[in-house]
Amino acid sequence: MKVTVIGGTGMIGSQVVKKLTAAGHQAVPAATSTGVDLISGEGLDRALEGAETVVNLANSPTFDAASLDFFRTSTRNLLAAGERAGVLHQVVLSIVGVDQVPEVDYYRAKTLQETLLLEGPTPCSVVRATQFFEFVETILSWTSDASTVRLPTTRLQPMAADDVVDAVAEVSTGAPLAGIRNVAGPDVFSLDELGRITLAARGDERPVVIDESAGLFAAAPGDALTGGPDAHLAPTHYRDWLRAAL
Repeated sequence: MKVTVIGGTGMIGSQVVKKLTAAGHQAVPAATSTGVDLISGEGLDRALEGAETVVNLANSPTFDAASLDFFRTSTRNLLAAGERAGVLHQVVLSIVGVDQVPEVDYYRAKTLQETLLLEGPTPCSVVRATQFFEFVETILSWTSDASTVRLPTTRLQPMAADDVVDAVAEVSTGAPLAGIRNVAGPDVFSLDELGRITLAARGDERPVVIDESAGLFAAAPGDALTGGPDAHLAPTHYRDWLRAAL
């Protein structure tokens, strides 16, 4: 099977390409560096030629309101190019709970991307993943200073990037879901607890102070960012991953 991986040179995309190739598929990375421009459409027809499946892992260059235009234009261009190429399955990687946090511009943009895909002309699948382990320290940095880390008690169910890769590869080589699959890590944490675990593992003695208004995830209600009862649970536990990463 030929699979074109849009964003196939990024952190997740490059690993999806490797995994699909190892499984015997013809996985072709497509990105700006390979001559593909999702906004102008340049290079898309060539990149999708002969592809049965397209996996869209491209991300907006910004997380503000401009991301709406990025996902609107890029998704429409990709769907149109897929129709011209006879693509049989369009897959996109999204975020668990993305439609429950409309206060966040980026989440509204990803929800728009999902809607365009699900209402589009090609059989499709949406893989919604929870936050990556690899981004936890970045999340902490948003609301930290030299003496304190401020975090809300928002509940998260993070997962390893490697497990996201496995989920995307599995869906992209199967029949279209015609809907959404949630994938999540095996453990739920409040974000302040996740912060304390991470800081302790790093030998960082700064205290975590609960601040329900701190950072992007403060806007998420209740269990919006957890996998839910129907989620496919990944095997890797955060504490195990953190020990291995040290």
